[in-house]
Amino acid sequence: MTEYENLEIFAKTTHQYELTFTENGIAIDLTGWTVYFVVKLNQEDSDANAKIKKTITSHSNATLGETLISLSSSDTDLSGSHYYEISYLDDDSNQDVLLFGRINFRKPVLDTRS
Repeated sequence: MTEYENLEIFAKTTHQYELTFTENGIAIDLTGWTVYFVVKLNQEDSDANAKIKKTITSHSNATLGETLISLSSSDTDLSGSHYYEISYLDDDSNQDVLLFGRINFRKPVLDTRS
């Protein structure tokens, strides 16, 4: 089931999204699955022009349905509001969008960290 949710993170920071895939409370084995995370300034932008594009094929614990989307500080070196989507392609070539919406990259109060 696709869900709409707006996200907000601080620019130039690391961030992780931990996802667990289940069906009727039972973990789905993600072996052979690909999970995608994409961020675009405009929805109609091509995938090649995405601001962030992550393709996850190695999952944190595939047999327990667990995967991790990791964003580096250089990934999140963006400002303002963008569109994002988290989707998957399973081992039977079924595909779906799990989560989508707007993601806002906020400027941190502290400019530099050392």
